[in-house]
Amino acid sequence: MKTKLFGLSVILAGLSLFPNAYASSPCGVPELTECPTPVDEKLPDVKNMLKWNMEDRMIGFRNDYRAYPGDVFKHATPRPLMRQIRDMSSVSYTVDGHSYNLQEYVARNKIAGLMVIKNGVVVLEFYGRGNTPQTLWTSRSVGKSVVSTLVGVALKEGKIKSLDDKVVRYNPDVKGTVWANVTIRELLQHTSGVKWDENYEDDNSDFAKLTQCEALDNAYSCVHDLVINKKRVKYAAPGKVWSYSSGGAWLLGDTLEKAVKMPLAQYLQEKIWKPYGMVSDGVWHSYQKGKHDTGAHGFNATLEDWGKFGQFVLYNGFLPEGKTILPDHWVVDSRTWNKATNSVTENHPEGSYGFEWWNNAVPQAAENVSPKLGLSSSETMWGLGIYGQMLVVNQQENMVFVQWSTWEKAEPSFSAEPLEASLMFNAISNSLNQ
Repeated sequence: MKTKLFGLSVILAGLSLFPNAYASSPCGVPELTECPTPVDEKLPDVKNMLKWNMEDRMIGFRNDYRAYPGDVFKHATPRPLMRQIRDMSSVSYTVDGHSYNLQEYVARNKIAGLMVIKNGVVVLEFYGRGNTPQTLWTSRSVGKSVVSTLVGVALKEGKIKSLDDKVVRYNPDVKGTVWANVTIRELLQHTSGVKWDENYEDDNSDFAKLTQCEALDNAYSCVHDLVINKKRVKYAAPGKVWSYSSGGAWLLGDTLEKAVKMPLAQYLQEKIWKPYGMVSDGVWHSYQKGKHDTGAHGFNATLEDWGKFGQFVLYNGFLPEGKTILPDHWVVDSRTWNKATNSVTENHPEGSYGFEWWNNAVPQAAENVSPKLGLSSSETMWGLGIYGQMLVVNQQENMVFVQWSTWEKAEPSFSAEPLEASLMFNAISNSLNQ
């Protein structure tokens, strides 16, 4: 099979780091309309997810839907994106006096998939490391941005009455805990004030414990007890301090499911996936199959459908049938960066985080880098997941970017991979506007 990368014809099998790593065995998920490809024979141990090597990470991320229980969200009549592939071989960015073109960016950032959509048309589409247009790749924390969008849908429907409602109104499980006085808005903005250790390199962190829970048959009760327990304490008043929390994001998903009375996958399928004309089925990592899907991550879909979801956000939740299912100003509110302590930084004085979307603009004080301006403005919404997963939406430029990656570290410093992504996307955006 062949595809276009930077205007060059590239044989995908030749690019794959693991050309013999998969076989033609069934994927083992009968609910899927068709099996994603590739189907790797040997899957890495999910208990060691944070310690996977590069090969394990590649195989694990494209087989997440097989490694864990999952709820399928089905597509209906597909509406594929139009293609008009552009030659971007000369597009480049500069860091510390060194210039890197797009092909070098792909190599440096361990890119496994890349898509650029401009004015609703795919202008760049790349699959690496053996991935294909049928591959379902896991979102990691980009799934938080999907859950945030579903909260907007529930608000528009009236299933959630107000973002300023206390979580306990919809989720009685938090009664008597430090979560009881936290609002939906504060969960969206990660300003709950509830202590949570997100450290990806500490085996004893809350996030590491959450990962261990996910490897168990009783994943839901294990995560529930980890997040919602009376020993958990607060470190600040709600709304005052920003602190990234996958525990709070899980609770937001759990609360949303209770409000709409269905799992995340079913809600996504009914409200967005089918009516928007997604091209393929997807799978959401479930803690209780058919009952509960995880709100912190776990969204698995094809590259094109990641891009189409970005288009749905770009167009303010406007469906092909002519109905808008997001509240007025929802997208603007989602990228209105909160001003809580720690969200406002030297790099991002306007704030770093919105409704589970990031501000990843190139800091204007950054030295020896270019281009600083382009797609990567403070109006750009970045869905970011560990190891380099990205869904980037900019309404002003009418653009969507999708990136799949297997960075060596879960959360590299801003001076490395995230900055390079901002610079590369700026360069692509500027090139397309010439």
